[in-house]
Amino acid sequence: MSQPPRPSLPIRLASALGLALAASAAPAFAQAPAGAATLPGTTGDIGPDFVAAAQHWVDDAVAQGRGAAGTDMAPLRMEVSIGTLDSRLRLAPCASVEPYMPPGQRLWGRARLGLRCIDGAVRWNVFLPVTVKAIGPAWVLRDGVAPGAVLKPGDAVQAEADWAADASPVVADPAQWVGRVATRGLAAGQPIRQSMVRTQQVMQAGAAVRVLAGGQGFEVSTEGQTLSAGAVGEPVRVRMPNGRIATGQVVDAGQHAH
Repeated sequence: MSQPPRPSLPIRLASALGLALAASAAPAFAQAPAGAATLPGTTGDIGPDFVAAAQHWVDDAVAQGRGAAGTDMAPLRMEVSIGTLDSRLRLAPCASVEPYMPPGQRLWGRARLGLRCIDGAVRWNVFLPVTVKAIGPAWVLRDGVAPGAVLKPGDAVQAEADWAADASPVVADPAQWVGRVATRGLAAGQPIRQSMVRTQQVMQAGAAVRVLAGGQGFEVSTEGQTLSAGAVGEPVRVRMPNGRIATGQVVDAGQHAH
């Protein structure tokens, strides 16, 4: 007794193609280097004047970077706050203190501003906590979402959120999250970020597929078998009838061959 044929999903041959969520990333100024400016000297204690000068320096660095980032920064409102040094620190007097950004640090979210004495009997180096918020429009979840649930248009509302509160970029375009699957359990009030959603898998490894290939004015098709799972728009590896392995892109979730 013969087995019924397995449904075919369409695949289009392509070079290695991937699907990337369109999301806003942290702006270029996030890695802006410190300038040559120095802060007022200190007699050993970090007083209000020194903290105010440090705040001004960071504000200027963020403002300059915002301008360099161009129109992509238009919807964001930047808020910068300076923390405090460990009260147990006892710094030697210094006539001139240089601020700088440590390697790998960004003026985005929680960061550290380096402070080093460049004119004093003792050359010291300390780090001052800095928080840079980027408040802007986002899609915020109305209620909790279970892992693997498909997000629907009514699951989120537009509101303001801190884009810099997490390393994963905010997904500002609803087309990039509606119909996607939650990668983990999500809580009400969270802005939707790139790491929270993924495309739905419409194909499992071992599925029979229709492979489409063509050029100008022609198109041919043949059968194949997938070697990996995939979603619409994602690349998958396909075993062809002659045994060769090709890379294709899932065209749609239909059950009939194109």
